[in-house]
Parts: sequence; C-alpha cells; structure tokens
Amino acid sequence: MSFDFFAGLDLRAWIAFNAFIVAMLVLDLLVLHRNAHVVSVREAAITSLGWIALGLSFGAVLWWWRGPTSAAEYFAGYLIEKSLSVDNVFVFVLIFSFFAVPAAYQHRVLFWGVVGALVMRGIFIVAGAALLEQFQWILYIFGAFLLFTAVKMFRHSEMAIDPEQNRVLRLLARVIPLSKDYDGQRLFTKRNGVLMATPLFAVLVIVETTDLVFAVDSIPAIFAVTRDPFIVYTSNAFAILGLRALYFLLAGVADRFVYLKTGLAVILAFVGTKMLIVEFYHVPVWFSLTVIGVVLAVSLIASLRSGRRLDPAHEAPLPDPLGLLSDGRPHEDGATRH
Repeated sequence: MSFDFFAGLDLRAWIAFNAFIVAMLVLDLLVLHRNAHVVSVREAAITSLGWIALGLSFGAVLWWWRGPTSAAEYFAGYLIEKSLSVDNVFVFVLIFSFFAVPAAYQHRVLFWGVVGALVMRGIFIVAGAALLEQFQWILYIFGAFLLFTAVKMFRHSEMAIDPEQNRVLRLLARVIPLSKDYDGQRLFTKRNGVLMATPLFAVLVIVETTDLVFAVDSIPAIFAVTRDPFIVYTSNAFAILGLRALYFLLAGVADRFVYLKTGLAVILAFVGTKMLIVEFYHVPVWFSLTVIGVVLAVSLIASLRSGRRLDPAHEAPLPDPLGLLSDGRPHEDGATRH
C-alpha cells in the first residue's frame, strides 16, 4: 500500500462528510428517538423521504463540485446499495422475529447497527481501493465473485440465517453471560451483581455480522462503477443511513417482493460482467445507472402486480463467504430461543 494512495485522498472532504454523519446520528439518537417508541409507518415514510432527499442533494453537490461524471458514479453506487438494502429488510424481519424484539426497541438496535456498519464499510472501502491501486487484477476477482453471488441468488441457494448457530454469537456467549430477559433499550444489564449482555445486544451482534456479509458483495459492486473511495463511501453511507426508516416502512409488506432477489441477481450479474470486460470495453456510467434503475423498478413492480407473497422465514441473505452466520451444526433439541 503506497503513501501516494493516501496523499490522493481529500482529507478535508472526508472529515467534513463524517462530521455531518455524526451530527445526523446524534440528532437521531438524542432528539428524534431519545425515548423508546414504536415507529409508525407515517414517521418511517417521512424519515425515509428525508434521507432520500439528503442523498439526492449530496449527488447535486457532487455535480457542482466535481462535475457530472462523479455525480453519475455516485448515483449509480447509491442506487446499487439502496437496491441491495431492500433485501436487508427480510433479514431484519427474521432476526427480530426470532428474538421476539419488542417493536419499541428495534430502532435502537438498527441505530447502533448503522454506526457499526459505517465503520466497517469505511475500513473495507479504503482497503479495497488501496488494493485496486496496487493490484489491478483484484478487479477480476471481484467480478467473478459477483457473478457467483448472482447465480446463487437466482437459484435461491443462499446460506440461511440461523441465529442459534451464529459463530460470533457463540463466541460472545463464552466471553460474557447472556441474559434471557430484556431490560428496556439497554444492551447490558446487571443480574445479582453480574454484568450480562441483554438479548438486545445479541440481536445487535447478529445484525452486524449479517451486514458484514452483505458488505462483501455490495462494496465490490460499487467499485464496478467507480474507483473513487470517497464516492463509494458516501453512496454507501446515505443508503445505510436510510435503511432504518426503510425497514419500518417496508417490514409489513416485505413478503410481497417475490421477484426482488431475481432483480438483485440480474444487477449483480451485470456489474460483475462489467468488471470482467473492463479491459476490453468500458461500460458508460449512464448506461449502468439506467440498467440498475430499470431492473430494480421492473422487479418491484412485477412483485406488487403478481399478488404473491413470500415466507420471510425462508428468505436468506447473500452467501456467507466469511463463515460468520452459521457454524454448520444441526439444531440442538430443546435449544432456548430468546
């Protein structure tokens, strides 16, 4: 990793953007959701529209600051991450149902989940950009991996989420005792003088490890449209920040998106192919943006028109290349669920 790569980063832009993100998160935690409450569909819709407006406005700022090419790359990356984020709704429905998380506490889990996701993805993005700077051939590995993921999604043969078998959660249980009872929005509590993690912290661990698996796929997909780590990070950040509101808005109708995985598979196959042919033909950013938008729109409209419904319990996230979601053990009879 060369120092030239870090010298090319506009630190002022990174600092300013992250300061804005921190300010928005503080406003969210200390003002909008200081007290636990059930997020209504109306509140979720207003919040979701607000984050979308901020995301689009940032694209306009990029247009003014860096020109139309950077703005188009940002919008393409934002649309890729936003479309993949819709699939996260299925995962959250399954996790919250498994742990019987009260509706009033779900926002707090997703809040800290977003904070962790921003940190992890920032590290992934900078590391990925630095690797691409030094080893161009990694782009082909990214492309092949996205094609592999697309095939798995199209065939609906992904790794299923099983919180009881989560490797990280099992490791956590060896380090700190896990309480079986919730204690409001607290992640930790004391029982008989012993510090214990509440089920809410266990849920947060599952959410974070699941997002890590999603990031392995979504970040390489955005590198297909831009090599600029700042654009990759900002497009990821705005899509992730709007994910909480998107969950509360769509959770009740998530089972109607029967063709969503097919659409996401097509999008990943497209960006994977784009990576593999980059030495022979450079696909214009505007064409990528059009393809992604059309495929996503068609899959959602077709899903709503079909009238069919999915069982969220049978939905799965992307493949688990890091081996974080399950240790492959069979269910233990009589295992206790929170």
